[in-house]
Amino acid sequence: MAAVQQESATRLAADTWESLFRAQVAVMRKLQAGAAFKSIPLNEYDVLFTLSQCPSGWLRLNELNDQILLSQSSLSRMVERLEKRGLVERTTAPEDGRGVLLSLTEAGRALQREVGLSHVRDIAGIVKPALTPAEQRELIRLTDKLRDSVRTR
Repeated sequence: MAAVQQESATRLAADTWESLFRAQVAVMRKLQAGAAFKSIPLNEYDVLFTLSQCPSGWLRLNELNDQILLSQSSLSRMVERLEKRGLVERTTAPEDGRGVLLSLTEAGRALQREVGLSHVRDIAGIVKPALTPAEQRELIRLTDKLRDSVRTR
């Protein structure tokens, strides 16, 4: 009996993950097709957004890599492209001389704000019709709980 319950609990966990993953993929595909990402790809916007959230204005490349779903080499190439477009600037970390610090340029900050406003409208257009405010708060609570659980292990 315990083996059956264990198998059932494992299947439920897998089904839960599959549902969360498929919902995320469906929403991301819809967002990527929206107006917000006509001027910049979603993964490049993710870099600009992450840098915009940094209180000091600067973030180490390896810290950015921890927050972005890209390999280190892919992120480095993307940062080079963003730098050539004048959206990101980089400098050597003064503390150790080896680390790379990244920051948004004024053009990068302006593009992030512009795309961000459109992106938030697109998100609201997907989420608000599908979930009540109470359901949205519950989803936030559950996903935060799941993320915190992963961080503490």
